[in-house]
Amino acid sequence: MVSRYILLLFSFFALQASAKQAFNEEEDEDAAYKIKNIHKMAEMPLTIIDSLAPEQEARLFMPLTFYKGVAHRLFSLDEDADSCSAALLDDALLNIYLKRPDLIESKESEIDKVAPPVDTRPIVVAAPISESKHNVTEVNDIIEAPEPEIVLLKPNFWSFKGDYFLQFMQNYVSGNWYKGGEKNYSFLASAILEANYNNKQKVRWDNKLELKVGAQTSSSDTIHKVKTNTDLMRLTTRLGLQATRKWYYTIQGVASTQMFRGFGGNSDKVLSDFLSPLTFNLSIGMDYKPSYFKGKLTGNVHLAPLAYNLKFVDRKNLNTRYGIESDRQALNDFGSQLTIDLTWQMSSMIKWRSRLYGYTTYERAEMEWENTFSFQFNKYISSMLYIYPRFDDSKKRDKDYGYFQLKEYISFGFAYSM
Repeated sequence: MVSRYILLLFSFFALQASAKQAFNEEEDEDAAYKIKNIHKMAEMPLTIIDSLAPEQEARLFMPLTFYKGVAHRLFSLDEDADSCSAALLDDALLNIYLKRPDLIESKESEIDKVAPPVDTRPIVVAAPISESKHNVTEVNDIIEAPEPEIVLLKPNFWSFKGDYFLQFMQNYVSGNWYKGGEKNYSFLASAILEANYNNKQKVRWDNKLELKVGAQTSSSDTIHKVKTNTDLMRLTTRLGLQATRKWYYTIQGVASTQMFRGFGGNSDKVLSDFLSPLTFNLSIGMDYKPSYFKGKLTGNVHLAPLAYNLKFVDRKNLNTRYGIESDRQALNDFGSQLTIDLTWQMSSMIKWRSRLYGYTTYERAEMEWENTFSFQFNKYISSMLYIYPRFDDSKKRDKDYGYFQLKEYISFGFAYSM
């Protein structure tokens, strides 16, 4: 407390000394007036100075400033609004405002621009005192809170998705059509299911099952009212160990066959069947995971310098049709293999799904390129364009097409993705 009074008195003497110096050097009349008012404030009793609020004490040390509250307090009707010490300080400031306004250096509004005013007066709240006596009971038994149950949730590294299609097509040709032809109805059902594992560190395991079944009617076929024109069941699985950011050491297996019998036109001769043929390819190589156009083009590129290929035919009479010797049911060979699977979401309505597969040995080469363009009109209605060129020199050469084959169709129907 004593040190606070000494600091205030020291401040008064410092102001007095600076004012006297100004009086002796330049502004005699102004300095004399300052000294007079400093003496007036310094003559305040210590009890009055002690009752000043912090923001009021600050006014004694700051350059002369015009405060709005000084004039407001003069015209206030509330006599008990402020303390006596604050009134004496305001009287001294008001005396300077009226007689020497030229000494004012700043306004209170300029100070408020630097920092908003803060009321630092302590707020005292009187706590109610209750006269009633409370009975205090000593508690010896401490009730322990139950221990919290800790539940550990294992991360789910599996992701699942699927695409489903059901497409229809109708074709009508009159009997006298100048180029000939026949009317027919056809449908195509397709399901692509994926179950992928990724532990976000080093290991990936991707699995994809493709099912496609298509059939059509033919008025020229008197034996079969409905025949399959598309039949595929293919399982692709690959296990990868990450080498770099987008490259993986991978072992891949691909197995494919069909589900129903395939017949020729106006004939009961079976040309293909379940496990006739069955193709299995096992390869070891590197996988690359491309991602372009802000993630709209994604897929997988599998490069395998070492691959084992098995072609098996359950029906013995079909072995030569698929490049197997007449006295055998299977063909085993080794070679190199390439598989590129890409999906490009060109827009919200157009998606391109492509699969390029190639396998070659020193004796034969096989390559197929499947392209599916999906045009989504709304959530459920879509149209599909399918283009499937293929090359296989293990089969008998055709006099018109050689070793090349082509399949194409356009369909319209339902589509659903999850």
